[in-house]
This record gives sequence, C-alpha cells and structure tokens, in this order.
Amino acid sequence: MSLSRTRSAASLFSFDLERGDGGEVAGADEAGRGCLAGPIVAAAVVFDCSLYGSRSFEPLVDRLDDSKRLSAGAREGLYPFIIRNAVRLSIVSAGNMTIDEDGLHRTNLRLLEASLLQLDPCPEHALVDGYALPGSLLEHQPVKKGDARSACIAAASVLAKVTRDRIMRSLHHQFPQYGFERHVGYATKAHRAAIARHGLCRLHRRSFSMGPLPGPEKAG
Repeated sequence: MSLSRTRSAASLFSFDLERGDGGEVAGADEAGRGCLAGPIVAAAVVFDCSLYGSRSFEPLVDRLDDSKRLSAGAREGLYPFIIRNAVRLSIVSAGNMTIDEDGLHRTNLRLLEASLLQLDPCPEHALVDGYALPGSLLEHQPVKKGDARSACIAAASVLAKVTRDRIMRSLHHQFPQYGFERHVGYATKAHRAAIARHGLCRLHRRSFSMGPLPGPEKAG
C-alpha cells in the first residue's frame, strides 16, 4: 500500500468526521450509469464515525478509495470489510428496460434516493455522490466527486460496483458472444464490435446511442 493511497483513504474518513459530528453518516453512490447493457446499481452505507479509530476499520482506513481507482481484486477484497463495518447498508438496482422507459437520469436519482430510504432510518447526515435529489424529503448533501472525498460514498461506490460486476458476469453464460465477463456492459471497443457482429440482446439499453459501430473485420 503506497503512502499516497493511505493518506487519500485517511482523508476520506476525515471528510465524514467533519460532517457527522462524530456520529453516523450515510453515503450513496451508483455504478453502471454509462454502460450499454445491464442494470444500474445504487448502494448506501452508514458508518459510525466514532468507530473510525477501531481495529476493525484499519483495513478500510488503509485501502478505501473511489471504486474507479481500485482494481477489481482490490474492490472484492474491500467488500467484506465494508459489510462488516457498516452500521446499515442497502443495495438497489433497476434493469435496462426501466432505464429505457423512465430515462437514465431519472432512474439514477430514484435509485440513489431508494438506497437511502432503505437504510431505515437514514441518518441526519446523508451524502450523495454528485447529485441533489429533487423533491426528496430526505435531508441530504450532494458532494461533487464524492466517491473521492467521502469514506461512506467511496464504500457505497465499491458495494455498487462489485454487485453490478457480479450480476453481469453471472449473465455471461447466457450471452457469451458479447464478452460480459470482461467488460461488464461498458462501451469498450470489444463490446461495440460484438454488437456490430451479433446485434443487441435483451440486456442492451435501447435508449442509448451505440455510436458508430466497427465494421466487419477483413480476412487476412
């Protein structure tokens, strides 16, 4: 573990301590917003800031970060520590058909709110990555780039990402031609080439522009 990563993780917990008055803080984040296929998954995590110095939190204080900056192995390794140390947590999802019917952004906001509501009760201090939740009765604070600033949001981002990746990999055997076990639905070159070759399957989001797809490869 690099010194810079350790300092980064410690700053995440300091951010929450300042906002939680030493008590419970919730953070919410999502994964899969920009994918061409599969669900959006949102998670919310409550940590008790008064326990941040305890031994059980040491692996998190040393290693937690924005899920996008962690390897798949690092995220999987953090997952059980987050589960163990969360006072409460929730994970919710919406499939590609819901995204197509209701719109990506509306679905995203609804899931973030639902993840916080399912904490029951949601703490007074609730942090949401990036977005305010219009019309929500929950007291919450949007935090720009929150998954790189707040421990609770970073933990939620890990839970959401790991959960979603597991879902997509579990679906690979049904649609092996798309390579979901590798790109988990993101708009990679290989995924877009598979769409050009095989068309869309029932997991793809019809409301998304696939952009120009690669043409068939020429024989050598």
